[in-house]
Amino acid sequence: MGMIIGLAPEKVEEYKRLHADVWPGVLAMISACNIRNYSIFLKEPENILFGYWEYHGSDFAADAAKMAADPETQRWWDVCMPCQVPLDTRKEGEWWAMMDEVFHLE
Repeated sequence: MGMIIGLAPEKVEEYKRLHADVWPGVLAMISACNIRNYSIFLKEPENILFGYWEYHGSDFAADAAKMAADPETQRWWDVCMPCQVPLDTRKEGEWWAMMDEVFHLE
């Protein structure tokens, strides 16, 4: 799965610092929700974040709800979300704009 969002220019260093030391409970929840190979890339100077992960579960909606209900993950989002600038073109209900896969090679 791929997703994209903007990053406020004045928050770039803070965002990098946060992600250099992600809270252990947040990492554990990501794994518990069947997400693997999760990476976030930053394109500067445009300050665009690209996130990629592989979902290895059978019910993404349930795993996403589990993650969203986790208090530590909610606190993490409260710290990270003020750094982010959602795209105006994202779909209703999205924070990060989800992307469609148009090519894949294993």
